Amino acid sequence: MIAKLAKTCTLRISPDKLNFILCDKLANGGVSMWCELEQENFFSEFQMEGFSAKNNEIYLELTSENLSRALKTAQNARALKIKLTNKHFPCLTVSVELFSMSSSSRIATHDIPIKVIPRKLWKDLQEPMVPDPDVSIYLPVLKTMKSVVEKTKNISSHLVIEANLDGELDLKIETELVCVTTHFKDLGNPPLASESTSQDRNPEHMAEVHIDIRKLLQFLAGQQVNPTKAVCNIVTDKMVHFDLLHEDVSLQYFIPALS
Repeated sequence: MIAKLAKTCTLRISPDKLNFILCDKLANGGVSMWCELEQENFFSEFQMEGFSAKNNEIYLELTSENLSRALKTAQNARALKIKLTNKHFPCLTVSVELFSMSSSSRIATHDIPIKVIPRKLWKDLQEPMVPDPDVSIYLPVLKTMKSVVEKTKNISSHLVIEANLDGELDLKIETELVCVTTHFKDLGNPPLASESTSQDRNPEHMAEVHIDIRKLLQFLAGQQVNPTKAVCNIVTDKMVHFDLLHEDVSLQYFIPALS
């Protein structure tokens, strides 16, 4: 999933969590991603020693596809070990113990080059702040949404997402020659973080955001399995924030509005 969303990303390791981070500046038109895994759901044994007792974290930059390729070999493995090593250059070493026909086991080892990110740059890699949304709505089946967006990408390079507090969401393409709108109804709305927003707002009034269609497609292409929860938060004319939960993995994805 991560490899489809970002070519390179930051891996943050802390005593209780692993985070995959992409922090392109939203103000400069870049997308941001914050993916979180509780380490206890994935590892039976976990040891790490960070920068200091106060800042007990490690930040690494790596190529997502390299890690993805290494972990694919572990899908039917007996055991998996991931550790930081130094083999002429800093590495994330993935050791996979594979089942064997004989009593001895086979070990496959992958050395993934990494860059250790210095402490002074950590401030740029924190969880993005989410402004109070104008509208928060549950998403339709992502496979359906992807199919709709793929069919419209040749018509326009940008798309309007609009939604209201009545469970309605529209995907809209507008050019000088054509206007195409796909309507989704009865999606439901989660309780807004700011209850005052929902009280002041006409439920039928649409909040909308113009975004780059390629950035939306990249996000949808990364979703191979429909999540257990998928929410779209719209901050009018500023950004769209997708909040997904895949069993033990949470993913937040931010796409800025086109100016």
